[in-house]
Amino acid sequence: MGVFPWVAWFAFRRHTAYPLSGIAEALTNTAFGFIRAYILIALWHERPSLGGYDVTDAVTFAFLTQALVGPVQLWGGLELTERIRSGDVAIDLHRPADLQAWWLADDLARGLATLLLRGGPPLIAGVLVFQIRIPGPGTLAAFALAVMLGVLVGFGIRYAVALGTFWLHDDRGLQAISLILAMFFSGLLLPLVAFPGRLGTLAQALPWAALIQVPADVFLGKHTGAELVRALAFQALWAVVLLAAGRAMTLAARRRLVIDGG
Repeated sequence: MGVFPWVAWFAFRRHTAYPLSGIAEALTNTAFGFIRAYILIALWHERPSLGGYDVTDAVTFAFLTQALVGPVQLWGGLELTERIRSGDVAIDLHRPADLQAWWLADDLARGLATLLLRGGPPLIAGVLVFQIRIPGPGTLAAFALAVMLGVLVGFGIRYAVALGTFWLHDDRGLQAISLILAMFFSGLLLPLVAFPGRLGTLAQALPWAALIQVPADVFLGKHTGAELVRALAFQALWAVVLLAAGRAMTLAARRRLVIDGG
């Protein structure tokens, strides 16, 4: 077995080492799911068909969003950032393994571990208290693919932010900007279908839409047939673009590390 499956396996073990912590985070996500559900119920009571959603779609979206917050890692960066700040990344760059692929394997395992520990409780609570849409097996399979692509896009964004530390020497500003953009344009605060006019069009074309809005729409059955293919292609395109940008930044960062005498 190659090095990257081992990286993923040990990362999965590390992120599942404290299940009680994961359950506590899941309960927090569930509590916020109820808060957001009641807010959206009030909003949809005034606008019953806002953005093509009905109130059941809106409530399902609220709990589904809370289930996806951990896997796509809307807030929080990569541990790579600290290694860049401390200089330990020099060791990583001298390993006979690709830096980007190493952290991608780590992040995919983190996403799976977080989904298993934190994804279920919000949805279960929503089903017990509200009327929640439950998709069929085919839609669930498409949803699983959309979530995986969302994790890839999320990694691409956070990897680029982490590598920015090579030039800025401090990631806090980039992290703050990334957090604000992710919360606003992913659909976390409000479904992007509720955004008006050109703002809505712009929001649904940006990469953050691939994190939550697209998987949620797939789960709700808003994308079928050719529309489903286009939605998944949208996610895949942004994943490729961001991973390619991360590859270019890695090469530039390696040269910069050598130039600076690292």
